[in-house]
This record gives sequence, structure tokens and C-alpha cells, in this order.
Amino acid sequence: MRKLMSVFIVMVMLISLSSCSEEKSIVIASKPMTEQFIIAEMLIALIEEETDITVEHKAGIGGGTSNIHPAMVSGEIDMYPEYTGTGWMFVLEQDLIQDPYELYEEVKAEYKNQFNIVWSNLYGFNDTFGIAMKRELAEEMGIETYSDLASLGGDLVFGAEHDFFERADGFPGISEEYGFDFKDEVGMDIGLKYQAINSGEVDIINIFSTDGKLKEYDMVVLEDDQYYFPSYYAATLVRQEVLDEYPELEDVLAMLDDQINNDEMTTMNYLVEVEKREPKDVAVEFLQEKGLLD
Repeated sequence: MRKLMSVFIVMVMLISLSSCSEEKSIVIASKPMTEQFIIAEMLIALIEEETDITVEHKAGIGGGTSNIHPAMVSGEIDMYPEYTGTGWMFVLEQDLIQDPYELYEEVKAEYKNQFNIVWSNLYGFNDTFGIAMKRELAEEMGIETYSDLASLGGDLVFGAEHDFFERADGFPGISEEYGFDFKDEVGMDIGLKYQAINSGEVDIINIFSTDGKLKEYDMVVLEDDQYYFPSYYAATLVRQEVLDEYPELEDVLAMLDDQINNDEMTTMNYLVEVEKREPKDVAVEFLQEKGLLD
């Protein structure tokens, strides 16, 4: 009897060890910004719903890309959301490619060649630099693009943080590109721009195109019709070794292909930043509304 019990215990231990050794897990990172938290929670929810892979989330890594990218290369991190312009100009240190889709194809190819890291298809939104106006004024004046603003905005006041007026690729560069000639330009602290446009101190401000406050203040982002600003379309980066080990991830990542437009990302940022909702709750609710999650 004792012999049988010993055999039974050994078998249980072997099964337990085998089970532990076969546990599937990956590490997802996010930068310290609202939409990164939301996207990471989407990835976690989909992966854990569709596979038996356990996900560890390293949230809000300080330094963003400068620390996450080396960790991806070394294998400490397996996956994270990234932006085309950041990958191309910051990581690869290449000159800007104006066409956003050519930029995506080039950065995708170079990451595969240099780092063996795969770019998923794009989510759909472009979190780039932009120029915005209160919706009511833009519609009243018929301004939809930067070219419209150049031809119709001579009596308007442009507001931006001081740095934007000093950088060659900021106000000086875009003014030269489009021929901007406003009534006045007002420099201010970056945190005061939305208050200034809401109070009427300025008529136009520079923004990030998925800022949650765009919705709070009912603003419209104008179209950069000559592609002056770099494009920052977002996608998931994943190490090829991880895809080789867990090929089921390919179908899961594809679930977010072209699923999130700028308005939707702006709204989700607003829900977290202004209405103080949890990123996980906002992410799961969005996926459910899209029919991607039960």
C-alpha cells in the first residue's frame, strides 16, 4: 500500500511539474500615457479571452520607447503599442517619409530586418501633432484643412506652448509650408492652451490629435492636407520569437486591425482623463461594443 501511495505521489508531482513547465505567458508593456494604458488593456483582454496565455502588464514604463525598445530587443518585453513616426525617426533615426502608408511599410520592414520585431496591421488612429479650433468657429468659417486656415484665418489668433514657436519644425516650419499669417501668435504654458481657447483668448491651438480634451471642449482637428507633420499611426509590436512560440497570437492581434479611429480613441482618452474611469473598464467596454469581446 505504501509503495502504491509513493508511486501515486510521484505521479502527481510529475504532472504538476509538467503543468508548470508548459504554462504560457508573455509580458506586455505600455508607455506612461492614457491611450497606451487603454490599448494595453485591450490586448490583455483579447489575449486572455482567446488563448490560454497569461499576460503580465508592465504599465507606464518611464522613458517610453527609449526604455521599452531595448527591453524588446533583449527579450524582457514581448509586446507593446508603438507609433510609426516614433519607430522610424526615434528608433531607426531616419528622415521623415511624408506618405503615412509608405512610412508604415518601411518601418515595418526595417524592424523585421534589424530587430526581428513584427509590426501588426494598424489600429486605425493617428496620434500625431495637429492644429485644432472650436467646432462652432471652424464650421462657421468653413475651415476644414490647414490650407483653408491659411486662406481664411488671417483675423484669427494662434496659441501654442513657447517651444512650438521656437522649434524649426514647429510654427516657423508649418507657417512656411502653408503660408500662415495670423492676426497674432500667443505663447503660453502647455497646460493652459485648452483654457485659453475655451475663454476666447485664442482661436487656434496646436494639439495631439487624440487628446481627450478635444472632446471636452468640442473642438475639431483640422486636416494636414500637405502632410507637414509626421504620421504616428499606432500598431502592436511583438517579437518574432513570441509569434513562433505562440502562433495563435497572430489571429488575436489581427482583431484590432483598423478598429479604432481618431474620434474613438479621443473619446476613450476623455473617459479616462476627464471622467476618471479606469482604462481597463473603458477598453473592455469598447471591445464589447465592437463585438470583439463577450
